Parts: sequence; structure tokens; C-alpha cells
Amino acid sequence: MLQSVNLRDYMLTNPVKVKPDDTILDAMQIIIDNKISGVCVVDLDGNLVGILSELDCLRAALGATYNKTAIGLVSDHMSGDNLLVAHPDENILDVAQDMLLKKHRRRPVVENGRLIGQITCRQILSAVKKFN
Repeated sequence: MLQSVNLRDYMLTNPVKVKPDDTILDAMQIIIDNKISGVCVVDLDGNLVGILSELDCLRAALGATYNKTAIGLVSDHMSGDNLLVAHPDENILDVAQDMLLKKHRRRPVVENGRLIGQITCRQILSAVKKFN
């Protein structure tokens, strides 16, 4: 049985991260190596500045190929405006419902601007399974 609905109890506490000045090729390798669909982008202080998905990487690679240009940096292709984040003390069911509504596979968990974790569909499924 689920002991808590607190997001903090189910989030990944060490999500895979990249920096804005990493190359897209490096970020692609990190995504491939970790078998994940995206990464959080943090600055040197650990503050969340964006999200980079595998679709962002694919778009960057195809654009560079088509335009015969350099593939670029993470900062050139990440989503950084109006990021939806969760707080560690939120209810996991409320976060799950919002993620479903917005068709998001992951949500960074932020406290005082710093990335402290991430909740993904996989963690939510695991928590829901514990309800039974």
C-alpha cells in the first residue's frame, strides 16, 4: 500500500543533467547511454535553466544536416521559457494528472530554484502500482 502521496518520496533524486554549453552531440550521447527520453539542463550552481528532449536533439541534428551547419549547443535547442516544475512536497497524484493533461513525460523537481530531482512517468507508475 502507498505510504505517502508526497512527491519527494518517489522522485528521482539524481536526474541526468547537462549544461547549456554542452554540445548537442554530447547531450545525445548522454541520452543514448542512459536510455532516457530527455535531460535537465542546469547552470554551474545547479539551477534549472531548461529541459532537452530527444526530440529536441533530433530536430537539431536534422536541421544541421539540412542546412549544412554545425549542430550547436544545448542552449540553442533546449526548452527554457515557462518551464513547468514541481515542488518536492506536492501531491504525486496532482502532478501526475497535470503531466497527463500537458502530455509531459517528465517534470523537474525544484526547490529554491535548484534542481533537486525529477519525476517521470515511470516513477508515477511505480507509485500507482503500490496503491494496489
